[in-house]
Amino acid sequence: MFDEREKIALFIDGANLYATAKSLGFDIDYKRLLQEFQNKGYLLRAYYYTALADDQEYSSIRPLIDWLDYNGYTVVTKPTKEFVDSTGRRKIKGNMDIELAVHAMEMSEAIDHFVLFSGDGDFRSLVEALQRKGKKVSVISTLTTQPPMIADELRRQADHFVDLATMRAQVGRDPSERAQRQAERVQSTTFADEFEDDEAI
Repeated sequence: MFDEREKIALFIDGANLYATAKSLGFDIDYKRLLQEFQNKGYLLRAYYYTALADDQEYSSIRPLIDWLDYNGYTVVTKPTKEFVDSTGRRKIKGNMDIELAVHAMEMSEAIDHFVLFSGDGDFRSLVEALQRKGKKVSVISTLTTQPPMIADELRRQADHFVDLATMRAQVGRDPSERAQRQAERVQSTTFADEFEDDEAI
């Protein structure tokens, strides 16, 4: 499926990949993900797309965005838009489909193999357009959840479909690592509290 002479680019729909991995019960280790594709060919770019809430002083996704930015990913963000729907409910919109599609088409001359991390059926026409330019497109999502995270029309259009569930060993974060990090966080908080108590004495 991969040829080491190919120039590869990753296009990651951040919210979609997060939801897919979560539904499969594991976290993505983005360092290992990058290494996995660096070993498969010449990885030219790894794009990560996500919308960010503007009004939040601190977003839980911010540390990930900063880490990706410094560690080989090209992060593309835009502010989410808040609106009220016809029923009066507050909704938040943060779709990055257009940005991803535009970048993919702009890069199409330089890339041999596009790897799309998304199950969104809206990308079917993008995949078709890239294929018309003679490009190979792999789509990574999952069929193992109920309902599947990938739209049937996208899976059929792709040259290759890879189920994220089969990549768990290569790109999943070690669960013990997460437990260790949580323990360290608790420990450092406890230490800070004790230190403050000592200061107060």
